[in-house]
Amino acid sequence: MHNKSKYFYAIGLSYKKADAEVRGHFSLSDTAKQNVLAQAKQNGIDSLLLVSTCNRTEIYGFAEHPFQLIQLLCDNTKGTVEEFREVAYVHKNKDAINHMFRVGSGLDSQILGDFEIIFQLKAGARASKEVGLLNSFTERLVNSVIQASKRIKNETQLSSGATSVSFASVQYIMNNVAQISKKNILLFGTGKIGRNTCENLVKHTKNSHITLINRTKDKAEEVAGKFNLIVKDYENLEDEINASDIVIVATGAQNPTVYKSLISTEKPLLVLDLSIPKNVNEDIREHANITLVHLDDLAKITDDTLENRKAYIPHAESIISEVSAEFNAWLNTLKFVPTIQAIKHKLTDFKNSEFNTQRKKMSDFNEVQAELITSNLIQKITNQFAHHLREDGNTSDESIELIKKIFQLETTDNV
Repeated sequence: MHNKSKYFYAIGLSYKKADAEVRGHFSLSDTAKQNVLAQAKQNGIDSLLLVSTCNRTEIYGFAEHPFQLIQLLCDNTKGTVEEFREVAYVHKNKDAINHMFRVGSGLDSQILGDFEIIFQLKAGARASKEVGLLNSFTERLVNSVIQASKRIKNETQLSSGATSVSFASVQYIMNNVAQISKKNILLFGTGKIGRNTCENLVKHTKNSHITLINRTKDKAEEVAGKFNLIVKDYENLEDEINASDIVIVATGAQNPTVYKSLISTEKPLLVLDLSIPKNVNEDIREHANITLVHLDDLAKITDDTLENRKAYIPHAESIISEVSAEFNAWLNTLKFVPTIQAIKHKLTDFKNSEFNTQRKKMSDFNEVQAELITSNLIQKITNQFAHHLREDGNTSDESIELIKKIFQLETTDNV
């Protein structure tokens, strides 16, 4: 399936070592994602999968050297190779496979059991498949990860209780703002986290003074319609910020959309920035009446739910072991496909040269009958070898070497 010179890698960075600012440097916009895929095709990479969320940016793909993938990431983001080296991880072959299982199952999330990532993996696989950059290995791996994540969701309580960042932000607001139902709340931006926060706010605060602003108004109206909220034009942003008690910024801009000079109110104002890269400039802290809280601060709000979740980690890990064992078994069978094919070719060569000899010797050589018998024999012999290699997982590498020696086979090796 792949030449020996190509290995499967997972390269990337996550909240574990990279703060929000550094993650922002490496976040891939939709255009950047398309560029990475196009560049990968030009560079002869045959399978590549991208994941970019507020907590991580990762590339899974086949390469001779991980630097090929790191270069693709740095070419298409603000991040530099030096910066990447400081915070990054590079996993290879089995480790890369295990990494995708852990990520997709919510075990590697900033908030344990947060399953949002599986949707990103699915979307990444779809995007790669559309441009012909998803080979059978990666497709099967993603499907196995999806299967593991479904089982963990259904068979354990790893994701019980709401502890998404949007929930944490609502908890923060409710714990820090008195008389919440009377406050003016502005939601700027309708990204996924913004929408979820909005939904949680409506559910938990019984507040009817929530205003929504988005650069494209129809998107805001779509969200507002669902919850019966007020929508204002983007032009009114400054007025609305200054009329609010709480501003939630969930835009997906590459540069800050809220900054010091927009603010003229004297009242206390709580600003939550739920965007990566940060969309609120730090300089707004210079106003004494402003409290600025960022996504990373909220993620630290771990509650009892998270502590309880830890109890389900072993069960989740055993599900991953089961599903990844099936995947690895499939992978092992691929290892000896070329050997089996080579045996078949070799036996067919024997048959053809024997046919030639017999044709010359026998005037009444019945080619049809001979073809039938020898083809069946070749199939049976080949099946014996395949059966042995499939059953004997532990020594299959040695067996392959022995078979190659006996038959003097030349095969193209696999991963």
